[in-house]
Amino acid sequence: MSSVEHVTPAVTEDAPWWRQAVVYQVYPRAFADSNGDGIGDLRGVTSRIEHLARLGVDAVWLSPFYPSPLEDGGYDVADYRDVDPRLGTLTDFDEMVGALHAHGIKVVVDIVPNHTSAAHPWFVEALAAGRGSAARERYIFREGSGVDGSQPPTDWESHFGGSAWERVADGQWYLHNFAVGQPDLNWHSEEVRADFIETIRFWSDRGADGFRVDVAHYLTKDLGEVLPSKAELEALPWDGTHPLADRDDVHEVYATWRAVFDEYDPPRTAVAEAWVDADRLPLYASAEGLGQAFNFDLLEADFDATQFRDVVTHNLDLAARSGSSSTWVLSNHDVVRHPTRYGLAVPGRTDDGRPLVKHGATWLLSGGTEPLDREGGARRARAATLFALALPGSMYLYQGEELGLHEVVEIPDDRREDPTFFRNPGVDVGRDGCRVPLPWTPDGPSLGFGSGPAGLPQPGWMADYAVSRLEEDPTSILHLYQDAIALRRRLLRGEELTWRATGRDDVVRFARHEGWEVVTTFGREGYDLDGAEVLLSSMPVPDGVLPGEATAWVRPS
Repeated sequence: MSSVEHVTPAVTEDAPWWRQAVVYQVYPRAFADSNGDGIGDLRGVTSRIEHLARLGVDAVWLSPFYPSPLEDGGYDVADYRDVDPRLGTLTDFDEMVGALHAHGIKVVVDIVPNHTSAAHPWFVEALAAGRGSAARERYIFREGSGVDGSQPPTDWESHFGGSAWERVADGQWYLHNFAVGQPDLNWHSEEVRADFIETIRFWSDRGADGFRVDVAHYLTKDLGEVLPSKAELEALPWDGTHPLADRDDVHEVYATWRAVFDEYDPPRTAVAEAWVDADRLPLYASAEGLGQAFNFDLLEADFDATQFRDVVTHNLDLAARSGSSSTWVLSNHDVVRHPTRYGLAVPGRTDDGRPLVKHGATWLLSGGTEPLDREGGARRARAATLFALALPGSMYLYQGEELGLHEVVEIPDDRREDPTFFRNPGVDVGRDGCRVPLPWTPDGPSLGFGSGPAGLPQPGWMADYAVSRLEEDPTSILHLYQDAIALRRRLLRGEELTWRATGRDDVVRFARHEGWEVVTTFGREGYDLDGAEVLLSSMPVPDGVLPGEATAWVRPS
């Protein structure tokens, strides 16, 4: 691999920072533990800011750090305007934000508006207040079906398995599209809308630069007296009129949020997690709404030339329609890490031929079997990362991908935490495998994560991926990320992309502005770069030939 060189001045001077930012997702409970209790915390994040600064990221996105019973990894929020005592205090948050800002790193916080925790004071009040109360109007309660109301109102299923309804002591049922401990809010309630405005201002006033909006397509719902069955519901199109999801009226909510974002200087930004038809993403990413939306198409694609090119073409078109910039994601806290996905010999199968389980966007390993091609998966992941980092738009990284971490499949059943595992026993192994605490050193009770054992157990092989070990190896994937982000920062000046012909179906090549190009080989055969100067590559380029399953950033001769 060549060193980073021949760089040009930094990105556009007047574009908003988020349009081409590299954003690093921190899952706080698994990032760094400052007090040895086995749980990552905000002081732990502050203690590792030098790592983030060396990596060169523009912003940190913090997954929920709010008070929570942890029924769903903190996405069951009991108080939207405080810090979980196990993770620190508001003072710790302020100090962390100050330290990140001092290093030029923006802060994006996760906001979870579709549901609260069942431990939220509002829901506790709703249970005590009973039928017909104002407190219950903040949520979605219904009478049961059957002669005595003992059956759920409908046969709808939650995303985490089992019924989407839970009965309370007085016989009514509440809707929870996710875990039982995550009752859905009623967004027709003005009190609900006003409270989230207060939350947005609270964190913006404390220095948050933006928000990641969890399941942004759910919020508003239109449930009449007669509810459709599961089959009827599934037959309905997601065209803005669906009773539960991706409704046009949700954008009325985001228009009010945008008015608040724009009160600040600079305006606060937001990105929607919206699992909707791609053609509806521009509604969420518009300047009148949240401003940006995740596209997960690259995450869902196989390591395949046609798929990658089609995904990029389509999503750049969608970004142009919204006036926003696209987002690129290969891994996050909800999916199997991409080196493992790319290491499967046959998509959807383990090496012994057992089927995997589809969960949301990707395959979940259904047992403790290692992928067939671990080394190949790592190689393809390096290539995919360099490909994505060179695209117009922003790149969202997930903690540990800069270390080349694979999915941890060795977690014993009695140590798992994800509700998807418990609600689908023997079927869905859940998402814990990408949430295992990071290794910072190759030794110690939790590989430098903290002074005591980690909450989710770290397998022995993680020692080889420790930050301190990779820092010492100039050929490591950590250095590849550092070099790529540094070079990207200096090369990016606009958002143009032009496809180049390669004469091969398994090779993709595109040009960016200022004369540099990106070449990715998706097959096993090498590709002659025809004398181009290699600025950076995911694999060594002997005699000017890019190996198979590799990416290079080049200047044509």
